[in-house]
Amino acid sequence: MTAVTPVISIHGLHKYFGELEVLRGVDIDVRSGEVVCVIGPSGSGKSTLLRCVNLLEMPTAGTVVIEGIDMTDPETDVDAVRTRIGMVFQQFNLFPHLDVMGNLTIAQQKVLDRGQDEANEVATRMLERVGLEDKADEYPSRLSGGQQQRVAIARSLCMDPDMMLFDEPTSALDPELIGEVLDVMRGLAGDGMTMLVVTHEMGFAQHVADRVVFMDEGLIVEDGPPSQVLLNPRHERTQRFLRAVEHD
Repeated sequence: MTAVTPVISIHGLHKYFGELEVLRGVDIDVRSGEVVCVIGPSGSGKSTLLRCVNLLEMPTAGTVVIEGIDMTDPETDVDAVRTRIGMVFQQFNLFPHLDVMGNLTIAQQKVLDRGQDEANEVATRMLERVGLEDKADEYPSRLSGGQQQRVAIARSLCMDPDMMLFDEPTSALDPELIGEVLDVMRGLAGDGMTMLVVTHEMGFAQHVADRVVFMDEGLIVEDGPPSQVLLNPRHERTQRFLRAVEHD
């Protein structure tokens, strides 16, 4: 793969849930090291798009190509490709019966076949990266929402992903806890991590994203640099959405 080859390439993506068409022919490429933020109203298809990238949702039509591998090809080993893709959800999805260290090591051992010592070493390093090295022995119930989400990010990083998907990672957090999660994400962006982020955080999108994609009714309405999409949107629907967000 060359530097200009997209690491995520989506073409003609359609997704139906029964009679409801949630994605209506989406095309999007994400290049190595790019941070792409996807914004739009609820029900616009943002999260469904993200979940189609790693086939948590199976596309009805279209192709999803990850680092040159077609995820929609029946011959593809989807689980093998998924190991390259970290995903962070709205809800933290931590195992409540495991402490933080256990949450960070279990997939390393089961999926990557790492020994306990190596898994612990990687987990410790990733906890340091998200500023939670002192929480290794805590259980999720004893952590704040922001801390739980940072553990979830660290857990994904333990798998050495080539790219990270974030599905509204701050939407379940109290307002005063959002900043600590966004700070971790800014650090990842600064380190060159390829990121596709569904978010309502316009400030993060404006200052961190390389591109902002505005979706509505299952379509990409606008796609460009933050200075254009957020500050000088061309499409009336984008303008209307941003006015509503400003007055929210």
